[in-house]
Amino acid sequence: MTGDNGTPVHVDDPYNMYFTPDGRFAIVVAERRERLDFRDPVTLALVHSLRTNCKGIDHVEFSADGGYFIATCEFSGRLVKVDLATQTVSGYLELEPDESRAMAMPQDIRSSPDGSRFFVCDMHADGVHIIDPVGVQGGGFSSRLALVTHGLNPSRDGRWLYVTNRGWHTVLGGRHGPGTVSVVDPRAMKVVANWPIPHGGSPDMGNVTADGNEYWVSGRYDDEGLCVRQHEPVTLTHRIPSDVSRTGFAFGRSRAASHSVTRGTCD
Repeated sequence: MTGDNGTPVHVDDPYNMYFTPDGRFAIVVAERRERLDFRDPVTLALVHSLRTNCKGIDHVEFSADGGYFIATCEFSGRLVKVDLATQTVSGYLELEPDESRAMAMPQDIRSSPDGSRFFVCDMHADGVHIIDPVGVQGGGFSSRLALVTHGLNPSRDGRWLYVTNRGWHTVLGGRHGPGTVSVVDPRAMKVVANWPIPHGGSPDMGNVTADGNEYWVSGRYDDEGLCVRQHEPVTLTHRIPSDVSRTGFAFGRSRAASHSVTRGTCD
């Protein structure tokens, strides 16, 4: 893997992209179109478009058996469940809003290690909704933690969830804000640690290295990448300036093959 740019392929309104567990499709999340585009995973040729009633459709998580996925609707306060066999919507779940807000604002979504529960970050509710993924169509169950939340990443051994706090309830935020990373026990649903960003920051989306020792996360409003060493004492080991706002990190097979991600491009 060289990291060199390949031949560009035009896709409409890309916000995120996911590959189905069976490898049949690449799913391009067209946020402004409220649409999911199922594409050939090699050529990216369009196979099928699915329109949803999901404003701000953003993040996706697949079920343990690969039969369906659930996506978050940032600007309509709900989740949408999609059947992969038929590529159709099978249900919606309205998330309970915070008392001070008219509507929930769901962000990232992740499955528990055994697939029995999904966790959904909510920037308005200052917490993580706990969802029964099977019962999404019928309503499901949700509750909150005392967090301001945006991104979710499991540890490599599945013991912990790393929850990023951008420091702002709004889509646009300031520099050097009160951003943190919280560590959650997904079984007990208890916060076990909070990692502040020295001198402020805005941790957004991230990833854990293959050996599980480091957590890399983008600094959305501070144009930087952050690296947190997870062994005691927990330490911010790298702070890498970037020329544009970054919203995620992905890793290749070697540590040297890490890439920061901004919507629609990888650098």
